[in-house]
Amino acid sequence: MVTFLPTRPGRLADVPSFDRAIGGAESNVACALAAAGHAVRWVSRAGTDGFGDHLVATVASYGVDVRHVERDPARPTGVYFRTAGDRATDAHEVAYYRAGSAASAMSARTVDLAAVRAGRVLHLSGITAALSGGCLDLLRELTAPAADRPVLSFDVNYRRGLWGSGEGPEVLLELARRADIVFVGEDEAEEAWGVTGGPGAVRALLPEPRVLVVKQGAAGAVAFVSGEGEGVGEGEGAGAVSWAPVAAGGSAVDRHAPARVPTPVREIPAASASASASASASASASAGTFEPAPVVDVVAPVGAGDAFAAGFLSGILRGLPLRRTLRLGHLFAAAALTASADLAPPPARDTADRLTVLDTGRWERLRLGPGWTEADPAEEEVRTP
Repeated sequence: MVTFLPTRPGRLADVPSFDRAIGGAESNVACALAAAGHAVRWVSRAGTDGFGDHLVATVASYGVDVRHVERDPARPTGVYFRTAGDRATDAHEVAYYRAGSAASAMSARTVDLAAVRAGRVLHLSGITAALSGGCLDLLRELTAPAADRPVLSFDVNYRRGLWGSGEGPEVLLELARRADIVFVGEDEAEEAWGVTGGPGAVRALLPEPRVLVVKQGAAGAVAFVSGEGEGVGEGEGAGAVSWAPVAAGGSAVDRHAPARVPTPVREIPAASASASASASASASASAGTFEPAPVVDVVAPVGAGDAFAAGFLSGILRGLPLRRTLRLGHLFAAAALTASADLAPPPARDTADRLTVLDTGRWERLRLGPGWTEADPAEEEVRTP
């Protein structure tokens, strides 16, 4: 979609002007992964209008393959307007204009399924499932068990307002149980499925995915990994869980090398950055791997979940160990959190690699502020009080 960002805080009724940008869960993931050096294809639909031209050109500018984006002359490109506030607060407003959009007409008949399945990892979002019956049928087709199916990544992305009926939670649970890698927020799982009791309770509800990542906001994230997999990464890291470009929203990632899912790292940080992080680490130690997030001076929270997914998938594709893969997710999210738009370039690979191998104490003292990804790649680029 094309997104319009307010030029100042306030209600939509009071903001006099907006800056144009792009947004969308799968395209955000695709752009971040391409910017991180992965081969990525985005498969979707856009109108032949000027907004569609801008959307496709901007996604392509990140290095994403957009040759399989279908242009629809009869339907417009979706757009949305939002306020500067946090989505979790009552002050946050979002106005979507995508009913009848080109993307909402995606289906198994209007999307090149071979192009979507050509990647080693296929990334999908629950938001797409809510757009139309055709979109839901497409996701059911792509998540159906098949011998030649790519490694399937699914971000639950529950948005109550997008579902016209009460079927959203049930549908998202069905799709998540079919996926290999699932991302879901702890608060999101409670809102959608009524799950309380921490990450372990979410895992009990979702035992099927090979990898389940439960995000805990500013505290960090817990990853659960089970079983063995086929090699899909570049094989950088010993101790990684092996598996297979990513396709999103239709998108696809890394069309060339193998991806690996990291093996669980049993040790939990001896001391976390906050009391809540310590509690989370203790609660998840028996079943999952907890990694605290660095402290971030937040500019805008929108897009952080997509960025985390991109960072984690980058670690998977590179075959990094689980702790470094989680840290990479946190760093990509920090890049988004310290930018005003939904989409922000991730840190350079050498910068991210240096930070993901910090010892526990230095990692927990990281504080990342606006502009940190553009700083000179030296010790001073981040504050470590």
